[in-house]
Amino acid sequence: QVQLVESGGGLVQPGDSLRLSCAASGGTFSSYSMGWFRQAPGKKREFVAGISDSGHSTIYGGAGGTMYDRFTISRDNRKNRIYLQMNVLKPEDTAVYSCAATPYYNFDDLTHVVSWGQGTQVTVSS
Repeated sequence: QVQLVESGGGLVQPGDSLRLSCAASGGTFSSYSMGWFRQAPGKKREFVAGISDSGHSTIYGGAGGTMYDRFTISRDNRKNRIYLQMNVLKPEDTAVYSCAATPYYNFDDLTHVVSWGQGTQVTVSS
């Protein structure tokens, strides 16, 4: 089983950038597709970005995948980590950001997610 720990969150101003990291342990990282999700107070969990086990495919959330405009997901299988580079942050990006591991490259049905991180808080405020 893979264990996930997020880091890199914090308090930033609108327009700033932030890079989140998700560290995996358990020795099975390269066999999983990975995703970033976020949940703001009073709202449902929202898909942010996903990446295939090989890293060759990526997909972004938002209407029509519009999170691609400001966010970039990547992975380094040698370090057992995935990253979320967030640019031009806005107050509406404020949320707890969590990473998840799944054997399937599918982020709509979360039934088969095998592990969730504890989340890292991102707050965007002036």
